[in-house]
Amino acid sequence: MKWIYRIGIFFARILLPLAGLFIPKIRHFLAGRKNLFQRLEGFRSKSPGELAWFHVASLGEYEQAKPVIAELKQVSPSYLIAVSFFSPSGFDNVVKKPQPNVDFITYMPLDSKKQAEKFVTVLNPSLTFFIKYDLWYHHIMAVKAREIPLFLFSAAFRPDQIYFRRDGFFRNILFQFDYIFSQNQATLDLLKSVDYPNASVAGDTRFDRVAETAKNYKEFPELVKWVGDRPTIVAGSVWQEDMDLLIPLMNANRDYRWIIAPHDLNPEPMNRWSEHLSLKTSKYSQWDPEFCPDVLFIDNIGMLSSLYQFARVAYVGGAFGKGLHNILEPLGFGVPVIFGKLRRLTKFPESAESQENGCGFEVSDVESLRVVFERLEQPDFYGQSTDSAQKWVKMNIGAAAKIINKVEKLTSKA
Repeated sequence: MKWIYRIGIFFARILLPLAGLFIPKIRHFLAGRKNLFQRLEGFRSKSPGELAWFHVASLGEYEQAKPVIAELKQVSPSYLIAVSFFSPSGFDNVVKKPQPNVDFITYMPLDSKKQAEKFVTVLNPSLTFFIKYDLWYHHIMAVKAREIPLFLFSAAFRPDQIYFRRDGFFRNILFQFDYIFSQNQATLDLLKSVDYPNASVAGDTRFDRVAETAKNYKEFPELVKWVGDRPTIVAGSVWQEDMDLLIPLMNANRDYRWIIAPHDLNPEPMNRWSEHLSLKTSKYSQWDPEFCPDVLFIDNIGMLSSLYQFARVAYVGGAFGKGLHNILEPLGFGVPVIFGKLRRLTKFPESAESQENGCGFEVSDVESLRVVFERLEQPDFYGQSTDSAQKWVKMNIGAAAKIINKVEKLTSKA
């Protein structure tokens, strides 16, 4: 299997540049990795100290890494922090603005043996962390060959993943980690089922992140004035399938303010949605605060996580398409959250847990959305939902501290 994997990576290195001639996303994927090693060598020549390397797939995993990075810097402020991304969408979002506690941001090279060994040799980390699931064999083996402590956190595995279906090459990747911190008991049980010995439930580090955001949210005085005493719904990261449900609800509830943050900032869908609404609408970039629309379309990146401060109820999109976006952000503000019916609940364990705790609500069509919305208009039911959200978030805070405390104990014995 190892040879099949290496041959697959070899052909990927040949075929990706050809595909990049026709596919802009692949061209961007490759362009971002140009001069990767020169930048890496330049950074390490200027900053030669002890370093912790965090690898993330994309933006969502980086959000999970942030609380652990902050905790590590608090405990060991001398550590340099490097973060590698696999996905251009994550990298592009993060490099646009300064990142607290992070000293270097890079792409991970394709997972060939030669490139992985060069990457780990030049980066020369003292600690390595992989987040959630993006596990690359040659990079992991290069870390292990140098006896660098290696950890996986926010792990959320499913029984249908290849690590658990059969023994061999992919399962062996898990056994390279010195310790695995799982998000939930189900993942810990899976690890036990394959006799992986060094694991515990630490929880989802995003709870730390959303709790921090809720305490230190950005202020928007013009939106405070616009919202006034009107109940407000914030719909975050919505796609067309989500708006197909939301538009009838919006037209039927004219007393509400509506903040809509699309996943795609292309103006065409927002224009189309406006045409189907009987409410007054405006894009945020074009909004005159003297004008009081019923609906604001947020046509920028970076506001959404703080906009939930205005929400009586939140709707989070993506479940009908590529995948549910972050429902923990509104819950961090104690806001009940509605989302679409998922094909695979196990891929997003927080969706099932939020429903079990009485603060998350799954809908499948216009009618089920109306029913949930009307239930949340009832003061007693709404109060129970907000209390549940606050209790659930509070109960799960502290994962980052658990992880770093354990890492400190394990590495001090080394």
